[in-house]
Amino acid sequence: MRVTNIFQLGVKELRGLARDPILIFLIFYCLTLAVYTQATVAPELLNKTPISIVDEDRSPLSSRLADAFYLPRFMPPQSITISEMDRRMDEGLDTFALDIPPHFQRDVLNGRTSYVQLNVDATRVSQAFAGGLYVQSIVSGEITEFLRHYRSAAPQPVDLALRSVFNPNMERTWFGAVTSLMAQISMLSILLTGAALIREREHGTVEHLLVMPVTPAEIMLSKIWSMGVVVLIVSFLSLILVVRGVLAVPFEGSVALFVLATILFLFASTSMGIALATLAESMPQFALLATLVLLPLQVLSGALTPRESMPQFIQTIMTAAPDTHYVILAQAILFRGAGFDMVWPELLALLVIGTLLCGIALWRFRKVLK
Repeated sequence: MRVTNIFQLGVKELRGLARDPILIFLIFYCLTLAVYTQATVAPELLNKTPISIVDEDRSPLSSRLADAFYLPRFMPPQSITISEMDRRMDEGLDTFALDIPPHFQRDVLNGRTSYVQLNVDATRVSQAFAGGLYVQSIVSGEITEFLRHYRSAAPQPVDLALRSVFNPNMERTWFGAVTSLMAQISMLSILLTGAALIREREHGTVEHLLVMPVTPAEIMLSKIWSMGVVVLIVSFLSLILVVRGVLAVPFEGSVALFVLATILFLFASTSMGIALATLAESMPQFALLATLVLLPLQVLSGALTPRESMPQFIQTIMTAAPDTHYVILAQAILFRGAGFDMVWPELLALLVIGTLLCGIALWRFRKVLK
C-alpha cells in the first residue's frame, strides 16, 4: 500500500462530501441541534407541563395550592371554570386539571373528609405517570403545612447525609449532552462511511478505481480516514461549542484524552460502516441495516441505562461492541477526571476491536469486488 494513494483517494471522498448538501446538513444537524434537544428534553421528567385549576373554593388554602405549581416543572396554572375543564382536556391543552371543591378549606380545618379531583391526560404517558405522583405530593405537602401553620420536614429516625459526586446539582443536561454526542458520533461515522462506499458502487466508480494502480485496502482506508476526520473535527467543535459552551457542561478530565478515545472509536465504527455497506446492495438497504445495528448498540452500550442493570449475558456480549468501551471512556474521562493510567485498558480494547473490524471489512470488501 502507498500512503499517497490513500491520501489522494481520501481527498476525493472529501470533495464528494462537500458537493452533497444533504449530508452536510445531516452532519450539522446531528452535532448541533440534535445534541442540544436531546440533552434538554427528557420525556420521563416534568418540564413546563401545562396544568389548569378549577378553584371552586376561593379560599387562602386553594390559592396556596395554585401557587405551588411553577416553572420549570409546570407552566403557570390556568384558572378555568368547571365547564371548561373537559373541553380543554379534549383539545389537549392541559395535561393535568385540578378541581378544588367548594368549602374545601372549611372541611380541612374541621377535620372532615374532602376530595380534590385530578384529571390526567393519559395519552401523554411519561408525564402522566411521573406528574400524577408529583401533583399528589405537592397537594399533600401544602395541606400539611397549612394545618401546621409553618413549613417543616418531618423528623426522621436516621438522617442521611447525601453527597452527589461528579454532578452535585443533579443536572440532567450534563449526562444527556455527552450521551447524545456519543450517539451522534456513532451514527454519523457508520452512515457516512457506508454511504461513501454505496455511492461508489451505485455510480460504478469502484470498477474505475480498480483499473488504476490502487488496491482494495487503499480504497477502504481512504474512506475510513476521510470520513473519520470529518466526524472527528465536527464532533470536537460540538463538544466545545455546544456541550461546553451552550449547555455549560463542565469537564473534569482531559479533552485531549477524550479526543484520543474518539479517534480509536472512529477507527472501529467507520470499519463497521464499511462492513455493513458490503452487505447491502443499495442505499435504502444500507439504511435499514444500519438502523438494526445502531439501536442495539446505543441502548445496550450503557449510555441510556447502566450496564449493571442488564442480564449478565448481555453485558458479556456487549463487551465486543466498540460503543460500550467508548461510553465507559467518555464517562470516566469527562465526568470523573480519569487519566490515561486508569482508562488504558478501554483504549486498548477499542484498538483491538477496531483492528478486528477493519480486517473483517477488508475481507468483505475484497469478496464483493471479486
